[in-house]
Formats: sequence, structure tokens, C-alpha cells
Amino acid sequence: MEQTKANTKTTRDASAEGFEPRIVAFVCNWCTYAGADLAGTSRMQYAPNVRIIKLPCTGRIDPMFILKAFEGGADAVLVSGCHPGDCHYTSGNYHARRRWAVFHKLLDFTGIDPGRLHFSWVSAAEGRKFADLINDVTEAVRGLGPFASDNPARRQA
Repeated sequence: MEQTKANTKTTRDASAEGFEPRIVAFVCNWCTYAGADLAGTSRMQYAPNVRIIKLPCTGRIDPMFILKAFEGGADAVLVSGCHPGDCHYTSGNYHARRRWAVFHKLLDFTGIDPGRLHFSWVSAAEGRKFADLINDVTEAVRGLGPFASDNPARRQA
């Protein structure tokens, strides 16, 4: 039994060698996207592993978007928007937070490690926070290794 665990760990470590995660970020147009823009125009260094999808508000993120990102090859998903109370649509980020809390509990059922879904608040003035967030998420996902291609949540060819 111990030998099997050791072999599995060795195989996973070997497959994760040189692994660069693919991260999909669903971000709010008004705050997080502007924070990402500030990080870029300020020439702050952060990992290039993230692909940003800009939405009007995090309250408009359908949980299917997250599942489709995993199905399409993402190793992790980040959802980020305005700080609570600062939403340009009054309460969109509160809706997102409630939806995320419920959805996060359903990840185990779908076979997705909850550590692959991240949620954060970043304002337009927080370029450094955005850069640090991307670096932190990238490192956390590197630690998890690649999302298994045989996972039921992944699109099968």
C-alpha cells in the first residue's frame, strides 16, 4: 500500500515537473480589471499564467462559466471584483459572494479540488494587490499540480 502511494506521488511529481498553470480570471470591469490595468501600466511584474475575462460585474458570473473554464483546460479559476459596498451595480458583488459560497461547496461533487477556485476583491487603485494576487494564485496552483486530464470535469476527447 505504501509503495503504491510512493509510486503515485513520484508519477505526479514527474508529470508536474516544468508545469505552468493555466488560470482563467473572471474580473469586474470597474474594479479588478482597472486594477490589472494599473498593474500593467505601472510595469509591475506578475506571472503571465492568467487569462482575463472581463465582465460588467462579478454578480453576472454564472457558475457554468467556472465549470466551462475547467472543462476547457484551466488548472484554476479566479473570480475577482469590487470590494463589498463598492459595487458600481449596488449589490452585484454581494450576489457573487453568496453564489460563490454555495458553489464552492459543490466543487467536491464535481471532482474539482476547492483549492483550484479563488475569490478576491481588488479595487481600481490596487495594482500591487492584483499583481500579488496573481503571483499567489499561480504559486498555489503550481503546488497542486496539473488538473487531471481524466477528471470528469475535464472535456473528454
